[in-house]
Amino acid sequence: MATIKTAISLQDVLFAQVEDLARDLRVSRSHVVALALEEFVQRHHNRQLLEAINQAYDHEHTLDDEPMVRTSASKQQHRRSVEGEW
Repeated sequence: MATIKTAISLQDVLFAQVEDLARDLRVSRSHVVALALEEFVQRHHNRQLLEAINQAYDHEHTLDDEPMVRTSASKQQHRRSVEGEW
């Protein structure tokens, strides 16, 4: 995988924390920053997926949904009526 060199500006305190972490993990500062960015991007992607899923389930019942709701209710009623027979 190709890498691209970039310059970023960090506050002194954050830079020192990255330095310490890189030393503790025995990896480069660049690797620590890359790991942090990968995690941030993945979290953002997961939040977008969750929002899309929630929007899909948040819609109110429409007339098109009504037969499905009735079918589900009918199945539940049938199940209750035959449960004692087995």
